Amino acid sequence: MQRLITNAFLAFSLGFLAACAPHEETPPKAARHVGAVVVKATEVSEEVSTTGEIDARVQSDLSFRVSGRITDRFVDVGDRVKAGQVLARIDAQEQQADLQVAVATLASAVAQQTQAQQAFDRQQSLFTTGVTTRADLDSARESLLRAKATVESEQAQLDTARDTLSQTDLVADANGVITARNAEVGQVAQAAQLIFTLAHDGPRDAVVNIDESLLLGRELAGDIKVHLLSGGPSMKATVREISPTIDSSSATVRIKLALEDVPWAQLGSPIVAIAHYKPQSVIELPWSSMASLAGQPAVWVIDPETKAVSIRPVDVITYNSGRFSIRSGVKPGETVVATGANFLSQGEVVAFEGTAQ
Repeated sequence: MQRLITNAFLAFSLGFLAACAPHEETPPKAARHVGAVVVKATEVSEEVSTTGEIDARVQSDLSFRVSGRITDRFVDVGDRVKAGQVLARIDAQEQQADLQVAVATLASAVAQQTQAQQAFDRQQSLFTTGVTTRADLDSARESLLRAKATVESEQAQLDTARDTLSQTDLVADANGVITARNAEVGQVAQAAQLIFTLAHDGPRDAVVNIDESLLLGRELAGDIKVHLLSGGPSMKATVREISPTIDSSSATVRIKLALEDVPWAQLGSPIVAIAHYKPQSVIELPWSSMASLAGQPAVWVIDPETKAVSIRPVDVITYNSGRFSIRSGVKPGETVVATGANFLSQGEVVAFEGTAQ
C-alpha cells in the first residue's frame, strides 16, 4: 500500500511539473514562392491562314428557255468559248411548226386587212358622192381597225415564235471557260434546267472558307497575301465579300478575296491566303498562369500590400502557342501569378519576384 501511494505521488508531481513547463510556439508557415508577372496592355495583330481556290469574279448558269430533247452538244468542261457561240441544241421540230403556223396566220390577217382597207376606201368614196350612209362608212372603218389590230397581234405571235425557235440553240453570253456540264445528248432538258456553268474572262477571286469562330469580334485588315500552292509570286488581295450565312455542314464562312490583274492565275488553282487581324489592345499572359474557377478560365492576382492572392475570372479572347490573350478580368499594372498557380489557396500569402508582361 505504501508503494502505491508513493507511485501515485510521483506521477502527480511529474504531471504538475509538465503543466508548469513553458509551451513551445508553432513556427509560422513560410510564404510560398511563386513566379509573377506585372501585366500590361499591348497592341497585337494575329496572323491567320487558310486554303482556297481561284474562281472567276462573274459566272453564268446557262440553260434553255424552252423544253426539248438535246440533239447536239458542242463543248465540254474546260473548253474556252466566245460570246454568241452555240454550246448545245435541242430538237426544234415543235418550234419550227409553231413558226410556220404563225407565218400563215399573219399572212391571213394581212389579207383580211387589205380587204378591209379596200372596203373602207370604197365606202368613203361612195359617202363623198352621197350614195352610201354614214353608218355604212363607220362600219367599214371599224372593220379596218379590227383588221389592223389582228395583224399587229399576229405579228407579235410571229416574233414570239421566232424567238422561241432561236432559244433551241444555247449560246454563250460572254467570253470565258466552261466549268461545269449537267446534261448529255439525248436527255430531255426542261426549261431553266442548268446545262452549263460559264466562268467569264476578267477579274479573278480567291475563294476561301474559314471557321466562323475566327471572325467573332475581330476584323481582318485590308492587306492580304495570296500564294499559289504550285509556286510563283504572291498576289495582293482585298476582302470583296463575306457570306452573311454559315455553311451548316462545315460551320464555315465563305469569303471572296478580290485579286489584282492576274491573267496567269488558272481557274481552280489551289491557293493559300494569309491575312492579319486589325491590331487590338489585349493583355497576354503565359499558359502557366491560367487557373480554373468553377470550370472557367481564371488567374491568381497578388495584392501588392498584403502579398495575399485571390482568384479572379478572366475573359479569354484567343489561345496561342505558350500564351493566351484576355479582354477583361485584370488591369494593366496588376501582378499575376505566372508559375505555381496550381498549388495556391484563396488568401494565401506568397513571396514572388515580378517581371513586366
